[in-house]
Amino acid sequence: MESPESPRVARPEPHVTVGSVPAGSPVPELRLWGIRRSIALAVVAALLLVGGLVVAAFWYAAWPGFERDETVTVATLFDLLKLVFAVVAGIGGVAALVVAYRRQRVAEHTNALAEFAHQLAHAADLRAEVSKALAEAADERAKVESDRNGVRLFNERFAKASEQLGSEKGAVRLAGVYAMAGLADDWREGRQTCIDVLCAYIRMPYTPPPDAPGETAGQDEDQAPVRDADDVRAARDEREVRHTVIRLVGRHLSLAEDDAASWCGYDFDFTGAVFDGGDLSGANFSGGGVYFDGATFVGGDVSFGGASFSGGKVSFVGASFSGGKVSFSGASFSGGQASFFGASFIGGEVFFGLTSFSGGEVLFDRATFSGGKVFFDRVTASGGKAVHVTWPKGEQVTFVQPASSDGSVIFSGARFSGGVVSFERTTFSGGEVFFNYVTFCGGRVSFRTARFQVPPRFDDGLIEDPPDGLTLPEK
Repeated sequence: MESPESPRVARPEPHVTVGSVPAGSPVPELRLWGIRRSIALAVVAALLLVGGLVVAAFWYAAWPGFERDETVTVATLFDLLKLVFAVVAGIGGVAALVVAYRRQRVAEHTNALAEFAHQLAHAADLRAEVSKALAEAADERAKVESDRNGVRLFNERFAKASEQLGSEKGAVRLAGVYAMAGLADDWREGRQTCIDVLCAYIRMPYTPPPDAPGETAGQDEDQAPVRDADDVRAARDEREVRHTVIRLVGRHLSLAEDDAASWCGYDFDFTGAVFDGGDLSGANFSGGGVYFDGATFVGGDVSFGGASFSGGKVSFVGASFSGGKVSFSGASFSGGQASFFGASFIGGEVFFGLTSFSGGEVLFDRATFSGGKVFFDRVTASGGKAVHVTWPKGEQVTFVQPASSDGSVIFSGARFSGGVVSFERTTFSGGEVFFNYVTFCGGRVSFRTARFQVPPRFDDGLIEDPPDGLTLPEK
């Protein structure tokens, strides 16, 4: 069996756009002498300048040729003091100029450092963006690679499980069943494929083994050949494998719909399968299609007890119930369509006790009840209809206290030709019941204690001249 094709995953190419990053820009340096040294040099330079100006003035005044007085007047002293104060003030002004200059240089350098720090922060942000983009690209590549490895691993597991299912040894096939179910749990994208494989295994040709422990197929009074015993053993191994598949399907359908391992909502195709047992009780067939078309129930116990069929199509078209026990007790058919069109109830026992048909259409059109026993104990039908039921030569069909509301029950064209069909103590409430074109040609059919909220519709001939065995409802 070929494994499903793996989806091709495109490898992403990272694209990063960044601005210019300052490269090779030196850190701005501030070169200043010490404050004392700077002031001293400035004062010395100022004194030298003043001294030079004084010397130049004296030279211009023809010094030392000008006259000097022997006495110093008060005005002269004041002039000298003014000159001293002016020199001191000039020296202080020079020092203030030096300090202001240094303060301006420091402020400019601080601004330069702040601008440089801003450039460094911007460059760091750009490098962080580049690193983040590269990391995301690396993660994306790793994810793509992981997905590829995961799909490859799933395909390998699928191929291995399929190979095990095709083994001649029952134990290996049983391991393949569990492997395929485990793969369906882990591989959501391929879950339907895994389910289809398991359903296909059930659809494969199958001959049930004999039930007696020492019995072999075709065994005579003499001891059966070893070959026949081996065949019976192999058939019983196959039955165990098939029952395991059915049990795993039922177990996964019993989980809540939001459970990661739930198989609710998927399609199940058992068309033409042979059932000699299996447990699907409590299963929730919702949303998808469930097909038992042409299936054969030949023996054992097959349980749909408490199962829910909702929102999709449930088809038992042409199914054959020929042996064993099949139970739909407590099952619920709601929404969608449930069809037993052309089904044959020719043996064994089929139980519809406490079954609920609501919100959709239930079809028994041309169903044949010609043997065995079929029980519709306390069936509830609301918002739907049971259509065209035929019972030729039936052994027994019992309707015990079913309740019908908001929908019609139609037996038009039904044929009651044998056995016992009892509607006694049956209550039909909320809808009309049609028995038009019904044929009663044998057996016993009784509506003696049946109760109808809406009067049933019989053919006029049946009401005026009831045939033998037909007991109409009491007025």
